[in-house]
Formats: sequence, structure tokens, C-alpha cells
Amino acid sequence: MKKLLRGGFVVTGQSCRRADVLVDGEKIEKLGHVMADAPWDTEIVDVSGCYLFPGFIDAHTHFDLDVCDTTTADDFDSGTRAAIRGGTTTVVDFACPNKGETLAHGLVLWHEKADGKCWCDYGFHMTIDDWNPDIERELDDMLAAGVTSFKMYLTYPAMMLPDRALYEALVALRRRGGVCGFHCENAGVIDARIAELKAAGLSDKVFAHPLARPDYAEAEAVGRVLRIAQAADAPVILVHTTNREALGEAAAARRRGQTVYVETCPQYLLLDDSVYYDADWAEAAKYVCAPPIRKKADADALWKALRRGEVQTISTDHCSFTPAQKDAGRGDFTKIPGGLPGVETRGELIYTGGVAARRMSLAGMCRALSENPAKLYGLYPRKGALEPGSDADIVVYDPKADHVLCGAELASRAGYTPFEGFATSGSIRSVYLRGALAVDRGRVVGARNGQYLARGRCAL
Repeated sequence: MKKLLRGGFVVTGQSCRRADVLVDGEKIEKLGHVMADAPWDTEIVDVSGCYLFPGFIDAHTHFDLDVCDTTTADDFDSGTRAAIRGGTTTVVDFACPNKGETLAHGLVLWHEKADGKCWCDYGFHMTIDDWNPDIERELDDMLAAGVTSFKMYLTYPAMMLPDRALYEALVALRRRGGVCGFHCENAGVIDARIAELKAAGLSDKVFAHPLARPDYAEAEAVGRVLRIAQAADAPVILVHTTNREALGEAAAARRRGQTVYVETCPQYLLLDDSVYYDADWAEAAKYVCAPPIRKKADADALWKALRRGEVQTISTDHCSFTPAQKDAGRGDFTKIPGGLPGVETRGELIYTGGVAARRMSLAGMCRALSENPAKLYGLYPRKGALEPGSDADIVVYDPKADHVLCGAELASRAGYTPFEGFATSGSIRSVYLRGALAVDRGRVVGARNGQYLARGRCAL
């Protein structure tokens, strides 16, 4: 049976226009004033006054991940249920083999974690935390399996690689058409500052966390990895970018002719570092993530960069822990599990803080949440577009249905939201995954029908 979504405004990366959307099975068949052409048995869905976005893509999640001697609160079941409720119809999670393990082992393990448990479609990036001839040979197998994007770290001893390995891996990926994202922070500076802060008696203070990981430690690592990428003649993705200095390094690299993609997250756009100074330790600890939340001026710079197209995507870095899990770091801020929940609230936050606040356009929101991640991660135009032949992943956004975010009402098992009490402008009315109604007025009504997505090469 076909469906006709009638009376809404279709949002693309270029415009917003009044159009009906005809869905046949899992695909979009036609856009425009198609009522006269609809078969007699078509299901008519009135979406008058609503915006129709392509399903949102969150290309930075961490479900069922072991961190700080614990495991994230959300696995692929609860995490993707939260995702679909928030309009995210596709996630790209990070498969993370440990040092000494093969990439193949990591991919098998993440399939075991995810297959048959997902409420939305999903794919994987592959983390590279070892580099040797065997790992290089495995890259071909990864790309053949549809894993076309990778990640490397400039911090965390269990994951970081030396500069020579970064260079050699980038050369190997460039030759194969792969692309790599980087977590950029200067590990040595962070370790030294942690030691200084502890010596000063600040071990039990949450505000020591941002002091240990300053903006310039991120910017230095961004500049360094971009120079390594320059030598390798390889494109780079800067994940969870937080501040003006890092944006400046990316701009300088682009002036040199380099290809640099930048991702940021809602917490860096809508919060500031005052959250770490809450007198209630447990409240402040909820916001510990790496890199930390920065100053308001940094958030303003990120919004400006989004408008200019200098930041291409907004993901979440969803890495959720309950308040009880965060409490493991009481007395030692370095033991607070780092990460925030966010996959469920991103769409409403960006519409409210971006579109409704006149910081970005509807088309800009579509680019950052749907179209650009689809192109960057080899999913376009199957995903990220409302076009004939594309998957019928559709977010119906009602701009008049305001509400207040409350962690207790969310699907995530974190039990809280960093945006508790945030008043939204409008809300997600319904979500379709490949033509099937998955969310209806806040209720998840679909099933665990998520499909693994073997992705192609970057096309952004």
C-alpha cells in the first residue's frame, strides 16, 4: 500500500518548498502535487503545517562500549530506540578493536552487538589503534564490507598512535579511497596538567576536567594532524570540534588546498563551561566529556562556521552513562566516565537553538543533520535526501508543538539529559523508516527492523 504525506513543506539542503510526498513500499516514488496521481487505495497522511526532513543521520555514536571499567548505559537496543524517537533513522557507530586485535575481530564483535537489535539503520566506522602490515592489508577487507571510514586518536594511551603510524595509515587510506576522522587533543599536555591539578588538591573538583583539557591542547593536535595529512595528501575529518582555535587550524589547512571536514555536537553549540562549576558535584559530573564543553564565544564561532559551510555535520558523540556510573569518579575527576547522551534530542535542539533562533536556516539544518553526513559517509542519495528512489526515511517536524525536555521521559537508559528543562520550539511528530511508521507523537511504534548499511566512498 502506498502512502501520501500531504500538505507539508519538504526541506532539502537547498530549499524548503510546499510539496506532497508519495511513498511506495520502502522508497520515495514522487514529490510534488501528486494527489491526482495517487492510486485509490493510497493511505493519506495529513502533515499540514509540518516540515518534512530526510531522516537524520548521526555518524558519531558509541553504543555498548567499555569505558573506565564500565559499559555505556545504552546498547544498540536502547540506543537506536532513542535515536529513532529523535528522528535519527541511521547511526554510524564505532567498532573498536583493542590493541593487538585485528580489524576483522572488531567488525565481527560489533555485528554481534548490533545485528537484530537496532530500531534504525546502522553502519560502522573502524577504529585503528594499531598499525602494522597486517592491519594495512585488512583495510581492503573493511572497505569490501562497506566500512569506508575510520578513526584514529591523538590521546588515550590504549588507542593513540605515533605520528609515523598516523602518516602511514593516512597514505594507505588515501590510496584506497577511505577517509579518516580524528580525536584531536594533546595527550602529553593533558597528562602534565592532570598531575599539576591533582598536586594542587583539585582531584575532587569537576571543574578540573576542562582545566586539564584546554582549547589550545585540542587546537595544537588539530594543527599537527592536519600537517601530517598534508604530507600524506589525504582528506581528514575533525570529529567533535569545540572551539575557535581549532576552527582556525582547519581554515588555514583549507587555504593550503587541503580537504578538511569538520563535525561538531549540540553540547558545544548550546552549552558553556559554566556547567562544570555547579555546586552539586553529581550535576557537574553529568557534563564530563572529551573534549570538554567550552566558552560561549566558542559556541558562537561554531554557529558562524556552520552558516559559512566550514562545519559540515552535527553529530552527537552519544556515549551515555547513568549518574551512578558517573559517581565512580567522585574524589578523582579523571575516573568520571566521559560522555553524554544526546542521540534522542539532537533534532529538536538544533531546530530550536539553530533555526528558531535564526542561527541557521532550515536548509542548513538539513545539510548538517542529513545531507552532508550521507554524502560524507557514502550513503547518498539512498539516505539524506527526499528524492524519487531514495529510502523513505522521513522526519515530520511540527514547529508549533513545543515541549520541555525531561530526562525521565526519554528512551535512553542514561536517565538524564544534559538539556533538562530546555524548552523546545516545536517537536518531532512522526518518523518513517524506509516507509514504515516508526514513531508517532513521541511513541516508538515500529520494531527492531534496522538494517546494516554497507557504505560507499565519500562524495562530499
